[in-house]
Amino acid sequence: MEAAVAIAAGQYGVLSWPQARECGLNRYDLRRMVRRGEWLHPHLQVYVVRRLMPGADTPERLRCLVMAAQLALGPRACAAGATAARLWGMRGLERWDGRRVHIVVPALKRPRKLAGVALHGWNVRPEEVAVLGGGLRVTDPGRTLRDTVPGLDRESAVCLMDSALNQGLLKERDIETMNRVMRGRAGCVDMRRWWKLADGRAQSPLETRIRLICRDGGLPPDELQRRFTDREGRTVAVVDFWWEGARLIGEADGLGPHSTPRALTRDRERQNALQMLYPDVRIVRFTWADLRRPGYILALVAGGGRGEG
Repeated sequence: MEAAVAIAAGQYGVLSWPQARECGLNRYDLRRMVRRGEWLHPHLQVYVVRRLMPGADTPERLRCLVMAAQLALGPRACAAGATAARLWGMRGLERWDGRRVHIVVPALKRPRKLAGVALHGWNVRPEEVAVLGGGLRVTDPGRTLRDTVPGLDRESAVCLMDSALNQGLLKERDIETMNRVMRGRAGCVDMRRWWKLADGRAQSPLETRIRLICRDGGLPPDELQRRFTDREGRTVAVVDFWWEGARLIGEADGLGPHSTPRALTRDRERQNALQMLYPDVRIVRFTWADLRRPGYILALVAGGGRGEG
């Protein structure tokens, strides 16, 4: 039993019937574990050790469900689309529902149904598949974007593109190749246009969305991730947005990075240092709530930080 649990621990809590059998377990042992509620049996010949199952709505739970689906569907199955984007850590999609995963089985001819799995028969070539930790098979970043972006709105698509570039999953030189491969596919025109808006310097979906609002309003920032130094050349701050003519700094305050007490203290100290060294500079801060008021964002930028809510 310990050997089987050890295998499951290396596979996000999941193991297959052949793996359990190699560890000396028989079908009676498995039925007993399921009856006791210690193991789950989500798919045919696939088991999950309940105490190893990750919490709901977590990246680990996503990996657990993908691994279970792959063991059930065989060695050609791999995560794709939005599921692959999340496994790569690309940011910008809606929150995962905690249940459904997208899996490709290339050239799938016979319809199959698997609980909690959206099955696709796309022609994914072997060179378009990568293997992540724990043996998870997933479409490579380029193929993942080509499958995911056409189903998104512009803002979500550019967020995903920015994230892939920012994390080094793709390089600028890869973009033209991706556009060429996409030619003729649904969404190829939008994708080519949206790539022109992408910028790998954006470090969060909030930054991307604010940048798009400003661009659409005719007030694009002059620089992203602008570095400010003290008199000795030491970095005081790297800010999200910089408008040179208005001498205006813009900061995107996401819920996670900027909401802890330590982060709030650090941001305040950094802002004080900036204003002491650069007294002619104004600073404006944007939150997720501000996205519902694009006119407010544009008014702040147009007024050099003097806009009113």
